[in-house]
Amino acid sequence: MTSRPEFYRFHNGEKAKLPFVATEYDERLAGLRQIMAETGVDAVVLSSMHNIAYYSGFLYCAFGRPYGLVVTASDDVTISAGIDAGQPWRRCHGDNITYTDWQRDNYWRAILSVTGPGRVIGFEADHLTMVQKNKLETFLTPSRLVDLSAQTMHQRMHKSPAEIALIRECARVADVGGYAIRDAVREGVREIDVAMAGRDAMEGEIAKSFPDAEYRDTWVWFQSGLNTDGAHNPVTSRALQRGDILSLNTFPMISGYYTALERTMFVAEVDPDSRKIWQDNVAAHEYGMSLLKPGVSCAEVTEKINAFFEDRDLLQYRTFGYGHSFGVLSHYYGREAGLELREDIDTVLEPGMVISMEPMLTIAADQPGAGGYREHDILVITEDGNENITGYPYGPDFNVVG
Repeated sequence: MTSRPEFYRFHNGEKAKLPFVATEYDERLAGLRQIMAETGVDAVVLSSMHNIAYYSGFLYCAFGRPYGLVVTASDDVTISAGIDAGQPWRRCHGDNITYTDWQRDNYWRAILSVTGPGRVIGFEADHLTMVQKNKLETFLTPSRLVDLSAQTMHQRMHKSPAEIALIRECARVADVGGYAIRDAVREGVREIDVAMAGRDAMEGEIAKSFPDAEYRDTWVWFQSGLNTDGAHNPVTSRALQRGDILSLNTFPMISGYYTALERTMFVAEVDPDSRKIWQDNVAAHEYGMSLLKPGVSCAEVTEKINAFFEDRDLLQYRTFGYGHSFGVLSHYYGREAGLELREDIDTVLEPGMVISMEPMLTIAADQPGAGGYREHDILVITEDGNENITGYPYGPDFNVVG
């Protein structure tokens, strides 16, 4: 019987053009190796989509299989499943090992071939399951384990000029989707039809602007009426009616980088109660954006917007924080939780951070002005303030349509 390997290198074809040049990944890895040196770690075993993509450029599709990136003082090696063949090699910075499924846990045997036994191992405690952590300890027999999830998150929170340039382009594509949605809104059209118009416009723009990228995961959440009460409610087949409140949400994904455009809209007309709440939320949005500058903490920004809403007797309608970091993240992987506009986050804003301002008010269905109101812009923190990279207009003057 033919011998079946536990793992092997299948470097099939030439390296593809990655989202960033090699020196960008080298600098990120240098930052990680500095963290390793400071914490006495010999090898880092990364398992999350966001960290593997950040340090290697490879965005995996798990489908129930584990993936990894092993970083030592001299090597960076992605660990991928045989089902992907040579694609992980082509789309990663550095080396790649393919593990086979002829026997269980070849994934960990492949990792061991890079780390060696008995080393000090860094890992992501906020991602690795208890089952996989037990296997890490069984196969790698580490002398010590060090959780590096907070340090890697902190590194990702500070964007390089190349990252900011990509995020800026992503925000432009989100605007393209927004205008396509605006054009599609009219009485009788289903939520799903409007959502598809926005998604198709963005995917076409991404393919035109990024011919070397891989295309996946761009989506739209477009809600109407009662369905606007939550920020992440799924699209339905409900037909739009005159006077409906609408929530426009476009999410282009380019090489793992997420951006968003979110706007309140109305079909054809807006009643006085709804207009008043909408205008108050727009005012909070503008006030919040003015607060985003270096030296101010996330908690301070949050408390000031809370006071703004409380003065207008609206704070009780707020349902979540006022904004979050941008970069390698999505609705099913990643989150830089240390850079969110919430009462319990003391992170101080610094130049090079990218953060949203997105106040939302939800009014119950039995109240005047019922629905969910949200505006969302993306801002780059600069040396003396911020730069708003979202272009699509907000407010009643532009967004009563159809």
